[in-house]
Amino acid sequence: MIGYYIIAGVIFLASMYVSNKLKSKFKKYSKMQLQNGMSGKEIAEKMLADNGITDVEVISVKGQLTDHYNPATKTVNLSEGVYSQRNAAAAAVAAHECGHAVQHATAYSWLKMRSTLVPMVNVASRMSQFVIMGGLVLLATTKLGATIFLIGIALFAVGTLFSFITLPVEYDASNRALVWLETKNMVTPQEHDAAKDALKWAARTYVVAALGSLATLLYFISIFLGRR
Repeated sequence: MIGYYIIAGVIFLASMYVSNKLKSKFKKYSKMQLQNGMSGKEIAEKMLADNGITDVEVISVKGQLTDHYNPATKTVNLSEGVYSQRNAAAAAVAAHECGHAVQHATAYSWLKMRSTLVPMVNVASRMSQFVIMGGLVLLATTKLGATIFLIGIALFAVGTLFSFITLPVEYDASNRALVWLETKNMVTPQEHDAAKDALKWAARTYVVAALGSLATLLYFISIFLGRR
């Protein structure tokens, strides 16, 4: 299990670095007030309107970096700071979440695939670690252990697949946001660069998660193949 702890440690350090970098970027760009004076809520509502989306509501939710689009309720949920603030960071986040709403409205294939996997991932994520650990315990004593371990690996693989499908969804939402902000003259060139930088670091959190999940999956597979 030493290899597992090494992988977990590397993933943890990479995740902490990207997370801290993201927070510092958002803190920096939260001080860059928008020339147009619009709040995150107003940015979001205008982007939705410009894309002909009239059935999605923009609401405020508690917390920091809790922003998300909920396709089930058709709501763009903006954290309290983003919802009311009038800065480059708020504009970037609000437009990004609206990018997901546009994906939903246009039946973006990667988003549809991701949504299809959600129920399966919810079950797999809860069970995979327990099944894997149970399989590992039994692996040395019974053939049943190998079967249980393999089932655990398959469950973990579902989560890994989900994390990689998430990448094009997130990058596409950011691209839609940045293109809209620029073409509609919602931000100055400097503000656009700030929004782009903020979203770049936000996307990297998903990259680290995906690579970490893949590394862990490959480690489990190597154990299975090595003990057959």
